[in-house]
Amino acid sequence: MTDQSKANASMANVAEQANVSLATVDRVLNRRKGVKPRTAQKVLATALELGFFSQEEFDSHHRDRPLNIAVLLPAGTNPYLRMLGEKVRARAAKPSRDSAKLRCFFIESFDANALAAALRHHAHWADGIAFMAIDHPTVRAALEEVTAAGTRVVTIITDLPHPARSAYVGLENQMAGRTAGLLMGRFCREPAGSVALVAGSRNYRAHSEREAGFMALLDEMFPTLQLVGLREGHDSAAENYRHTLALIDQTPDLVGVYNVGGASDGIARALVERDRRDLVFIGHGLTPDTRRLLIDGTMDTVIDSDPESILDTAIRLIENPDHNITPYAVKMDVFLRENLPPMQL
Repeated sequence: MTDQSKANASMANVAEQANVSLATVDRVLNRRKGVKPRTAQKVLATALELGFFSQEEFDSHHRDRPLNIAVLLPAGTNPYLRMLGEKVRARAAKPSRDSAKLRCFFIESFDANALAAALRHHAHWADGIAFMAIDHPTVRAALEEVTAAGTRVVTIITDLPHPARSAYVGLENQMAGRTAGLLMGRFCREPAGSVALVAGSRNYRAHSEREAGFMALLDEMFPTLQLVGLREGHDSAAENYRHTLALIDQTPDLVGVYNVGGASDGIARALVERDRRDLVFIGHGLTPDTRRLLIDGTMDTVIDSDPESILDTAIRLIENPDHNITPYAVKMDVFLRENLPPMQL
């Protein structure tokens, strides 16, 4: 009889004695979620009684295990989200006994059904999920379902206001949009003209809130700057490039572009190709590409939220759901060419 066969036979004895299924015993002994505390205690006591494991092993099972945390991000070419995913995976590659066990998954971008399915799927093993929310009824339904089953959920970067989610971690996005509007008005070389907006999708609340803040500030302080219709580029460099070419060609009095979402490199490519680096260009997310664009003068300003702070705060809120923390815990940084921080090696 192999060691594995002996282990299975012993687990079967524990299951029979505790009057539970073999799958339940497996879950308890491997410290996976999905078992009621009273049932888990019964299984552990039976395993100790039958000599399945020692007193030391019994005691170790009563100590809190590190939480399993999934981070769900949209797939695509957005450099900031790729950088955030790399930071999650770097942490996951260096686990410690007491730290949360992290895993990062990229979900089909702008697809509410795919995101809802991912929430349900990963909630089977994850104690907590941090994710970029899409404001859609399908996602809200999945959120209610997984939190009712005991998974803690935190939204990051873009929110889905709902009592089922534990917290939101990211910028106050309407404030970010107003900041971009103020900078646009101050930086424009002409007192009047058209300003273009490029976003990923209005289904991201962060993008619609930034748009609203930007428009409100222009209306209040710079009424001679007229907004041309928002283009949705789905955080794709190729789409943003095509949208920007069309905006330049169709708007003779264009004086500025505000990229509400990601993939600013596509917009920059169009500005360089049309020799329109005279336009004020404001975007989000300090990444290697936006850093380069600030340095060469193609971009004027980058509004940033530190990805390390987002991860730290989201993990802390999942591990300590009662921790007293402000709703918008991530500060907003505004970077110009002259105040860039050192590159992180």
